[in-house]
Parts: sequence; structure tokens; C-alpha cells
Amino acid sequence: MKISVITASYNSQATIGATIQSFLEQTHADKEMLVVDGASNDATLKIVESFGSSEVRVISEPDKGVYDAMNKGLHFFKGDAIGFLNSDDTFHDEHALAAIAAALEAADVVYGDLNMVIDHQTKILVRAWRGGRFGRYSFQLGWVPPHPTFYMRRAVAEKVGDYDLGYVTTADYDYMLRALVLNDYRVAYLPRVIADFQMGGISTSGWRVTLRGNLECLRSRQQHLNAPIIDAAFFLRFARRILQLRLPPSLRMRRTR
Repeated sequence: MKISVITASYNSQATIGATIQSFLEQTHADKEMLVVDGASNDATLKIVESFGSSEVRVISEPDKGVYDAMNKGLHFFKGDAIGFLNSDDTFHDEHALAAIAAALEAADVVYGDLNMVIDHQTKILVRAWRGGRFGRYSFQLGWVPPHPTFYMRRAVAEKVGDYDLGYVTTADYDYMLRALVLNDYRVAYLPRVIADFQMGGISTSGWRVTLRGNLECLRSRQQHLNAPIIDAAFFLRFARRILQLRLPPSLRMRRTR
């Protein structure tokens, strides 16, 4: 099974090298990475090209943001299955894609766990996002799988369609909700860490962005699940995030004194 990994990038020279390296180190042999670049004006493209790998393709042109870039990936990927890895994230270990490919032999959609770290040098854990099993009412209970661990067969991607650009920061939430709740696909949870997510992007930029994202998620549930003006998931999503937090080692030491 050929797996396509889509990486949207823009001026990502500081991090994209580690992202590509973690992809090339994957033991699953049948794979491709499609870097969809938004016409970067730094050294991003030179770094991508420096790897000289036939497993890495590049599209570089202006876009309307990360979800527009992801939609381009959905239109041009060549694999039997597809997933997304941010240009400042990495696979957790070299066997991640192999585990995904094995799970997709008996499933249409798979997802796993995510570590949210300060950086990829220290890998200090800030938040441990454990996917857990999907159930019929999971989204109504504040649940969502970690998007960088979400992989689907080509037929799923073709049916679900594009990311909705009307969602500024949570089009990935809306996409996964549509894929999982509005269909009857075989869904598998992998209880292993798939990717390391570096903190500091648009989705982790403070409480105002978090609130805006939560309101967007509510709008998605209202659109697709007939949610009321405010539902339980609006509050439970905050609670789940708090429970996933991990104290840095220095603070853990202070607490135990």
C-alpha cells in the first residue's frame, strides 16, 4: 500500500528539514511526500531540494492558507492512502507509517496518538493527546482525533472532498467530523504515538485562538449534527485539553518538594 504524506509549508526553513528527514527514515517503503508550498521566500524550497529524494515531490505557488494547500494535496496525491504532516512536525519514530499501513489493511480510516512538544531537539512533552476509540457520539462529547495522525484510504478522501475554507483554524476538525460521523467507514485506533507536534502554530497561539476555534467547531456540529446554540462539547473540549497537559520537568520537581 502506497501512503502519501502531504506537508503544507510556507517560510518553513527552520523546521521542514526535520519533517522531511523523519519521513525519509520511515521503514514503510511504499511512500511519497508531497510538499505543497505557498511560494516561500526563504530557504524552504532549497532545503526540500537538498534531500534529492525521488520520494519527495514539490508544488510551489501562492495559496489561500494551509487548508487551501491541503486541498491541493488531496487533488494531486498518488498513493492508496493519504495523511498530513505539518512542516514543523515530525513522525514520532521510524515505524509510524508501517503501523498505519498495517492498520489500513483492515480499515478505511486510522488515527493514533500525538505528543505536543516544545521543540524537536529536546522533545519536552507539553501535552499528551491520546486519541482513544471513536464512538457514534464522540464528537458530541468533545472528542476529536489528532489530525496529524489521521490517515484514510483514497476512496474516503474522494468521497469526503475538500477542506471547507470557511473554517479559519478548524477545517481539519470539520473534515474529520464529516469523514467519521456522516459515513459508515471502518475506523481503527492505533494506541501508539504517531507524530510529534511542535507547539507554537496557529492552533496553539493563545486563548483567543482557542476560543475562536471552539466556536468554529461548534458551528461545524451545528451544520452537520444539528447541535444547539451551545452544546456539551463546547465545554468538554476545553476540559479534555486541560487533562492532556503535562508539566515541564522543572515544574514537576517544584510540585514534589
